[in-house]
Amino acid sequence: MQPLLLVRPTLISKLEMSVAKRHFEVQLNRTACAGRLVIGRYSIEPFYEELADDLRHIGSRLINSVDEHRWIASFAYYDEVKAFTPRTWREEEFAACRNAGPFVVKGKLKSKKLRWKTQMFAPTKRDATRLAHQLKEWDADLREQGVVFREYVPLRTFEVGAYGLPIANEWRFYFHGLRMLSAGYYWSLADAPPPTNFPPAAFRFAHKIAQIAARFATFYTLDVAETADGDWILIEINDGQSAVPSEHDLDQLYGRLKAEVSGVQ
Repeated sequence: MQPLLLVRPTLISKLEMSVAKRHFEVQLNRTACAGRLVIGRYSIEPFYEELADDLRHIGSRLINSVDEHRWIASFAYYDEVKAFTPRTWREEEFAACRNAGPFVVKGKLKSKKLRWKTQMFAPTKRDATRLAHQLKEWDADLREQGVVFREYVPLRTFEVGAYGLPIANEWRFYFHGLRMLSAGYYWSLADAPPPTNFPPAAFRFAHKIAQIAARFATFYTLDVAETADGDWILIEINDGQSAVPSEHDLDQLYGRLKAEVSGVQ
């Protein structure tokens, strides 16, 4: 089954599109994807199951199955990686939470990190509860996803952006199974490049988490960050089809992905 990219053109940069076309056939309409392994680049949300069903009827399938995508999108992965990531409470669990704060409040898939001080960071449990209600009122996507409450863990921070956003020592890794495809500094919006080279400790930690994630998903990203105390933690897992490359070598990412998926049945 030959691979192709099904792309939502309004969400992909011109640069990424040009690089993607060097390595893959690119289609903009699902009806043109018959009999193919489909990588739904920025085109899988919000109706993943419907897209998967439409593709199944023309003899195709997505690189991540519905169950694999759901494992990521529903935040089910937390139960497998809770030893390596900030403690987290789902909405139905938060009333019983004894932690006084601070917290990070976000959707299961998305966040309002660009409005860090007002729409993501909550100093107290009361603030977190109030913010969760506001986020669901303001944003239909977050209302649909549901929110989670995460223990705030201070990170090694290089600069502070708008709305108090901490620009941290955070890196994004793309994986296909256990194969690392690409790694790059997460914060492309930073004023300056990170004052550090690629950290070998981040690489080792990401591969440790991949040993878990690869049991549940095929194409995914791991965002890992260094804490203020010098430890490495998992920030989140995303479906690789919708995760945006930050400071990545796009030719490396798409070239390695093509090599991995070519000839997959």
